[in-house]
Amino acid sequence: MEKRRLGRLEHMSTVLFYGGAALAEVTQDEADESIAFALDAGINHFDTAADYGDSELRLGPWMNDIRSRIFLSTKTGERSKDAATREIHSSLERLQVDKVDLIQLHAIGDLEELDKATGPGGSLEAAVEAKEQGLAGAIGITGHGHRAPSTHLEALRRHPFETVLTPLNYLLFSKDSYRRDYEALVEEIKRQDAALLIIKAISKGLWREGEEQRYATWYEPFDEQRYIDATIAFALARDEITGLAIAGDIHLLPQIVDAEKRASATAFAEIEDVMASVPDYASPFAPAPGRLGPL
Repeated sequence: MEKRRLGRLEHMSTVLFYGGAALAEVTQDEADESIAFALDAGINHFDTAADYGDSELRLGPWMNDIRSRIFLSTKTGERSKDAATREIHSSLERLQVDKVDLIQLHAIGDLEELDKATGPGGSLEAAVEAKEQGLAGAIGITGHGHRAPSTHLEALRRHPFETVLTPLNYLLFSKDSYRRDYEALVEEIKRQDAALLIIKAISKGLWREGEEQRYATWYEPFDEQRYIDATIAFALARDEITGLAIAGDIHLLPQIVDAEKRASATAFAEIEDVMASVPDYASPFAPAPGRLGPL
């Protein structure tokens, strides 16, 4: 599997990283099978979060064997320093490790959340303290929503985050306002030599009201191989992106790994042809049932 430099952290991360949300509600046996598949595929970057259900607990039993050969990150969704400190220590205990490579401020997609986290007594102080104490190697920020790129740009003005995890897919990039915000974020990320990671690459849109939710993801993912191929190829064609998270359902991992193998050989014209045929393609953040929504 292709590897790319994780910004100034210098780690060579695989372009697919294991999104721990996929382990939120699975048994240990199911988790073990999926983790083993990921490792066999070459994935060397595992990302989880305190509020991904049992994800940290499912990864924990593996750490004794694989910790030295993976990049491990988790997240705190708390906004105060004290609560975030407790959550970081709990994550280390659940993961059965003394240190993570990256602690991220989780789900910061607008300025209100950013102000809480970066203000006096906010969770950023807990992350900085954890780094100073050797509990985390670096600090990142993540977020969802149409305002995530502009919010993350402002975050980089307030603190030199080593990584940024923001949404991007073919549809979001096609919207002028979103693309402008994203490209401004990319410019600053390059200036600071931070690492850009993305989520929602294979999102098709929100589940429609009354529609059967066939996967554990809160959004509807593509599950036809040609669409997964096109969305993964689109993302990996952008050299500013270090890597993308697998979808939050273990059953989609084999198709995503398969798509990565063909990504570099896929022409952009082919991607455009495939994506033009998508029925009901929508932002994962738009209100149902209208789906597209303003960007």
